[in-house]
Amino acid sequence: MKINKLAAVVMMSLGVAGAFSQVARAADGELLVWEDIKKSDGIMDAVKAFESKYNVKVKILETPYAQQIEKLRLDGPAGIGPDVLVLPHDQVGTAVVQGLISELKVAPEFLGGFTKPAVDAQTYQGKLYGLPKAVETIVMVYNKDLMPKAPETFDELVKASKELRAKNKYGLLAKFDEIYYAYGVVAGMGGYVFGQNSDGSLNVKDVGLANKGAIDGVSFLKTFYADGLFPAGIVGDTGANAIDSLFTEKKAAAVITGPWSFKPYQDAGVNYGVAPLPTLPNGEHMRSFLGVKGYSVSTYSKQKELAQKFIEFINQPEYAKVRFQKTGEIPPIKSLIDDPIIKNDDKSRAVAIQAGFATPMPSVPEMQEVWSPANSALQLGVTGKQDVKAALDAAVKNINMQIEVNHSQQ
Repeated sequence: MKINKLAAVVMMSLGVAGAFSQVARAADGELLVWEDIKKSDGIMDAVKAFESKYNVKVKILETPYAQQIEKLRLDGPAGIGPDVLVLPHDQVGTAVVQGLISELKVAPEFLGGFTKPAVDAQTYQGKLYGLPKAVETIVMVYNKDLMPKAPETFDELVKASKELRAKNKYGLLAKFDEIYYAYGVVAGMGGYVFGQNSDGSLNVKDVGLANKGAIDGVSFLKTFYADGLFPAGIVGDTGANAIDSLFTEKKAAAVITGPWSFKPYQDAGVNYGVAPLPTLPNGEHMRSFLGVKGYSVSTYSKQKELAQKFIEFINQPEYAKVRFQKTGEIPPIKSLIDDPIIKNDDKSRAVAIQAGFATPMPSVPEMQEVWSPANSALQLGVTGKQDVKAALDAAVKNINMQIEVNHSQQ
């Protein structure tokens, strides 16, 4: 009798322990995913299918993707960070150096389904740290009611802008006081951010933002401000909002922006079209930065294997196609490029064409030292507050100094 009671107690204890263990596994199996703002709807079908297949719970928290790395620095060590996050590829190098994201070991046959530039953008020093979610680059969006056909050259754009100014409207508007937008002209005229070593890697000691091509490019951009083709209010931190307002109020005929603006412009009722960027006065295509958003796994995650399964699962072509339909983000998946849903979409086609003239944004940590000095120099140069050459020379000196101070040990 005592033996039976003891056995019962032991069995009960084992049962309780088993129950607790199942609860623990369920808790451990939960994933926290940081998705970009207003983009979670694009992955919900995939999330539900993943939850069902792996019997886990996935929590989605929308966070601006450009700010996720900063947030991870604090939330990761505190134990409240995500398992999966979205990063722009130019932050990958910095995230790796700071130990924030984990290397991924992905089957070659799966990885081969993505376009090579998109995969390269998620690679740092030969190792993979993310799976590409979407590619984007800037294009020209134009109001068909004010500009029935997209100008193919800057000469046409300048002419149209002058005619529209006479009617108290604007032609082209762009944030040319920021390197992200100005780079297309600067690079098309011979400037560059970093030179290249013989093996194709970036030479961060060779900054080409004050060479003759860069000076010519910024001097050309200066004419838009000097000739009164741009309003004063589109300079500085509030410039992007001012441009969006003028375009949605149908006071501007064309803007240089990215795919993130398509839906807001549509919601605002603008009858717009999308075209690749125009050619420059020297006959060259306006270049642009190619950006790649990717899903990465946090080094602080206690569910790294499950987290990687998640990002592989949601990037299958069937789910990437749904994501495109719901968010407009263009997936760099080979099997979808020729899919009619993308191929026959004017907006996506324009982005794809421009991507052919784009340069991948440098993903090395040193790129973080470029933005602020370059933007400051551009703002001074294009507005005429400082001589263009002097402003760019000072920026390059500052960039080199910051690289030496902040990256000399890396």
